[in-house]
Amino acid sequence: MFSFDSLRNAFASNIVRTTTKPNLPPPPPTIHNAASPPINLMRGWPHPSLLPADLIREAALKALSDTTVSTAGLLYGPDPGYEPCREAIATWLSAFYRSADNAAPVTASRLCITGGASQNLGSMLAVYTDPAFTRKIWIVAPAYMLAFRIFEDAGFGEKMKGIPEDDRGIDLAALRRGLEKSEEEARGRKGSERPVYKPERKRAKVYKHVLYCVPTFSNPSSRTMSLEHRTELVRIAREYDVLLVADDVYDFLQWPADASADGSMDAAMQTAHLPRLVDIDRDLEGGADRPDADGFGNACSNGTFSKMVGPGVRVGWVEGTDKFTYGVSQAGTTASGGAPSNLTSTYLTHLLASGSLTTHITSTLLPSYTSRSHTLHAAIHTHLLPLGFSLPQTDRQVFGGYFVWLSLPNGLSAEVLARRCREEAGVIVAAGGIFEVPEEKGGEEKEGGSLQEGFDGFVRLCFAWEEEEKLEEGVRLVGEVVVRMIGEGGGGTRNLGGGRGGGGEGCGLDVYK
Repeated sequence: MFSFDSLRNAFASNIVRTTTKPNLPPPPPTIHNAASPPINLMRGWPHPSLLPADLIREAALKALSDTTVSTAGLLYGPDPGYEPCREAIATWLSAFYRSADNAAPVTASRLCITGGASQNLGSMLAVYTDPAFTRKIWIVAPAYMLAFRIFEDAGFGEKMKGIPEDDRGIDLAALRRGLEKSEEEARGRKGSERPVYKPERKRAKVYKHVLYCVPTFSNPSSRTMSLEHRTELVRIAREYDVLLVADDVYDFLQWPADASADGSMDAAMQTAHLPRLVDIDRDLEGGADRPDADGFGNACSNGTFSKMVGPGVRVGWVEGTDKFTYGVSQAGTTASGGAPSNLTSTYLTHLLASGSLTTHITSTLLPSYTSRSHTLHAAIHTHLLPLGFSLPQTDRQVFGGYFVWLSLPNGLSAEVLARRCREEAGVIVAAGGIFEVPEEKGGEEKEGGSLQEGFDGFVRLCFAWEEEEKLEEGVRLVGEVVVRMIGEGGGGTRNLGGGRGGGGEGCGLDVYK
């Protein structure tokens, strides 16, 4: 059996042997001048220049100038949300998700207005889970780490379980093994036969399992789940009574992965390139109307305008069966306070109905994010891939979202790299350890059945926040730090214990989003 030291030294020697460039002395170490702002490649926010303040001002003026609209917006809203907004979202979604495999239009009855994807995740857990009866919260990992607290707040701090991604988006074999094991453990346990904390109610059910994922342009890995895996995932969810919660928050932000594309794919980028899990659940083998189904379905699409308008608008939607979205609309907080973000929904209605939002996406967001993504990728190819970094799903035709996920050279620690990038180069990157599911620390036996190291061998970079000209500079500086670490030998070797450690020291949670 290897000792930790011998294993670490083996990794360190492998780095020097396989990645060090001949005749390339490491750049001299520097200490970043704290007086100059860092280059933040961690923060997952849109650049301020991309926020459509003028469009929102126009929409607000129009809504508040119409007494009928302003009165409806300023009073308690109907539980499912402002009806004209639901209808406008349904029309908008139908246009984007139309395809040969997904011809059915989205209807307003399948939608419920929410206060954004994060708020709605908490609301759905409150309605559709029971901390005793619901066996597990399965989380495709690496995962969006700020979701963990939402699950903890709902009483699932000891029930979160990571399911690894594969190159097609999720390790389905590992998921099935985990579900079978969980059901076996639940047999005969108190609270496993019926909900303990939730009364029986016709407006909602309690699922045995919940699986959380970002199927398209995932945060943090940027991977997209294949159609075959999406279809099989829905089948597994039906078999084991799983609610699939899909954060479909990046779908509209897509472009050709090839920077040299000639424009022939531009038209295709105006519609989704894959159906969502909620589409597959609706159409597959009779959907929620198939024999023995309870009508609630097994998948929902958790949407938000945060990525297309701005995170401060706090308006989103959830799509599912009519029965499912009605249950969401009957959450206690909504029954008491009315529909979330009711006034802001009147503004969004105008942006959607007028076509202003679609124009903003196609004329402002997509050109900017396409250029930013290609700039970051070009810098990675120039400065990091020659050092032994690697990218996932390199054969894809469509890219999107906010993030790029990088595998470090063998043995290099992302936690150490992130700290040194901040201290020596003034660059903030997200170390992979923060994306580990809390109960799935590296070095444990995971549902995949193998001893894994966690995500200390990965970093996430964001191209949405920083000025575009800073992207290349930031990646170049990261490369210089890596060259120094390689030249020093084992000083930056990987933490085999995993954990959600570094990458954020001295940074508030706001840089993680």
